[in-house]
Amino acid sequence: MKQIEPAVFFPAAGLALAGVAFAVLAGESADAAFSALRNAITHHLGWVYSVGVGVFLIGAIVVALSDWGRIRLGPQDSAPDYKFLSWFAMLFSAGMGIGLMFFAVAEPMLHYLSAPYAESETRQAAQEAMVLTFFHWGVHAWAVYAIVGLSLAYFAFRHGLPLTMRSSLYPLIGARIHGPIGHGVDVLAILGTVFGVVTSLGFGAAQINAGLNALFGIGVSVGIQIAVIGVITLIATMSVVAGLDAGIKRLSVFNLGLAAALLAFVLIAGPTLFLISAYVQNIGAYLSGLVALTFNVDAYGDGVWINDWTLFYWGWWISWSPFLGMFIARILRGRTIREFILGTLLGPTLFTFLWMTIYGNSALQIAWADAAAPLMEVVRGGDASLALFAFLDTLPFAPVTSVLAILLVTTFFVTSSDSGSLVKATLASGGGLTSPLWQRLFWAVLEGLVAAVLLLAGGLAALQSATIAAALPFTLVIALAFIGLVRAWSMETARRAGVKTAVQLPVEGVAVPWRARLKLMFARPDAKEVTAWIGGTAAPAFAQVAAEMEALGLTSRVEAEATEARLVAGHETGPDFVYGVTLKAYPGKHTETQPARAEVFLSDGGRQYDVFGYTQVQLIRDVLRHYERHRQLMHHLNT
Repeated sequence: MKQIEPAVFFPAAGLALAGVAFAVLAGESADAAFSALRNAITHHLGWVYSVGVGVFLIGAIVVALSDWGRIRLGPQDSAPDYKFLSWFAMLFSAGMGIGLMFFAVAEPMLHYLSAPYAESETRQAAQEAMVLTFFHWGVHAWAVYAIVGLSLAYFAFRHGLPLTMRSSLYPLIGARIHGPIGHGVDVLAILGTVFGVVTSLGFGAAQINAGLNALFGIGVSVGIQIAVIGVITLIATMSVVAGLDAGIKRLSVFNLGLAAALLAFVLIAGPTLFLISAYVQNIGAYLSGLVALTFNVDAYGDGVWINDWTLFYWGWWISWSPFLGMFIARILRGRTIREFILGTLLGPTLFTFLWMTIYGNSALQIAWADAAAPLMEVVRGGDASLALFAFLDTLPFAPVTSVLAILLVTTFFVTSSDSGSLVKATLASGGGLTSPLWQRLFWAVLEGLVAAVLLLAGGLAALQSATIAAALPFTLVIALAFIGLVRAWSMETARRAGVKTAVQLPVEGVAVPWRARLKLMFARPDAKEVTAWIGGTAAPAFAQVAAEMEALGLTSRVEAEATEARLVAGHETGPDFVYGVTLKAYPGKHTETQPARAEVFLSDGGRQYDVFGYTQVQLIRDVLRHYERHRQLMHHLNT
C-alpha cells in the first residue's frame, strides 16, 4: 500500500492552506473578488453548466439502456462488495442527506414567497415551487456523480488503474496520467473536496446552532458553532479509525433508518392523503417540464433567478463531483454499469422527492392556510437554518422530533466529513483501495480546523463562491472523462469482435485421445491436487511462453502464488494480455469431498472453464488461442 503520492499530497495541502489564508487575510475583499468571479461565470458562461449537466444526464441514460450497460465494474465474474441497502445508505448519506435537512422546508417556501414564473403566494406558486425544488435536487445532480463515478470505477476495477481522477483520462492521454497532468487533476479534485466539505461544515454548524437555540435557548454565536464543528470532527475521526465498513457503512445505515423514521412521523402527523397525491402529481409535473427546465438559461430575461438558483446548484454539484464520484466509485465495485446508473439515478432521486414532498408540501399547506406565522416570519427573514425547526414546531412532539433532527444533521455531517477524508486520502496516496489511516486522520482534522478558522474570520462565503467558480473548468474534465469512457467501452466492443473473428490456431502434434479427454471430464480432483497442478504444470507452461515472448522482444512476466498463476504480456498500444488459472472449490452435493477446478481467467474476469489435467503443450495451445484474440483486438483498436 502506497503511503503517499508526494506530487499530489504536498501541493494539495499547501494550496488548501494558502486558499484559507487568502480568504482570512483578505477578508471582505476576498469575498467580493470570489463573488464577482462566480457571478461573471454564471452570467456569461452559465449555459456551459446547463448544457453540460443536460448532456451528462442524457449520456448516462443512453449508456444504461445500451449494450454497454452489461459491462461489470470489475472482473466479469465479480460480485458486488455491498448489499443494496448498505450501498444505498452510503450513497444517500454522503450525497444528499445534509442538503435535504437544510433545504426541504426552506427552498419550497422561498420559491412560494418569491415565485419566478407565477404569482407569489398562490397555489400555482406552490406547485411551481415543488417542481423547481425537484428540478434542483433530482436526476441532474446524480447524473454528474454517475459519470464521474463510472469513469473512476471502470478504469480502477476493470483495468487495474489507480482509483484517482487522473485514471478517467487514460484513454485520451495514455501513460501521461502518471505525470504532471495527472498530478494536477488529482490536486484539483482534492481541493474541490476540501473546500466543498469545509463550507458545508460551516453552514451545517449554523443550522445545528439554530436548532439548539430553538430548543434549549442556547445563544447563536460563532463560538457555539466552532464547538459544534469540534464535536463533528471528533466523531468523524472516530469513524475514520473504525474504517469504511465499521464506520461509514454503519453510520450511513443509522442515518437512513433515522431519516425514514422522521419521514414516517411527518407523513402520519401531517396531511397524509394530500401528501401521497402531491407526491404523484409533483413527479408528473417534474417529468413533463424536464426538458424545458434543463435547457432554460433565461436568454430572454435578466438571468438573475437562474444565476442565483439553478446555475448555483449546477456549479455546486459539479464542484462536489470529485468527492461524491470518487466515494460512489469506491463502493460500487462488482455492479454492472446498468445497475449502477439506474440505481444511482432512480433510488436516491425517488427518496429525495418523497422527502421534499412530505416536508415541503406540508409546509406549503400550512403557509397557504395561514396557520403558522412563525414559520413564515423565519423564511421571510432569510434564515434558512431555522425553517426546519419552525416547521417541526407546528407538529406534535416538536421537542422530540427537533432533537432527532439535530442528531440527524450531525450524523449526516459526520458521514460527509468521514467519506470526504477517505476520498482525499485515496487521491493523495496514489489511488489505493486501503488508504493509510494517518492520511484519513490528517484530512479529517484539517477539515475541522479550516472550517473553524474560516467561520471565526468570516471567510466561508468567499470559499463557497470560489468553489462554485471552479466548477467551470471541472465541467470540461468531466466531459473529457465521458469521452474517455466511450472510447474505452468501444474497446470492449472491439474485444468481442476480436473473439468472434480471431483465427483458430492449427492443432499441434497428436490430438488428445478421446478416451483420455472423456476421463478428464469426469475427474473430481480436490484442492490439493489442483494446487499441485497449478505449480507443477501451469506455472512452468507460462514460463515457457514468457521466455519465447521475451526472445521476440515482448515484455512479459509470470506471477505465481500457491493457488493461482498468471502470464502477463505487455502491449504498447493497448491493455496488457492476461491469462491465468486459479483454484476454485465448490461444495459437493453428493460427496463428502469438496471438488475443485483450475479455472481460466483473463484480464476482464473468469471464463468458468476447467483446464485441470491439461499437459503443458495443451495449456500453451489454449494460451496462444486467447493471445491471438487479444492481438485481433489490438488490430481493431489501431486501424
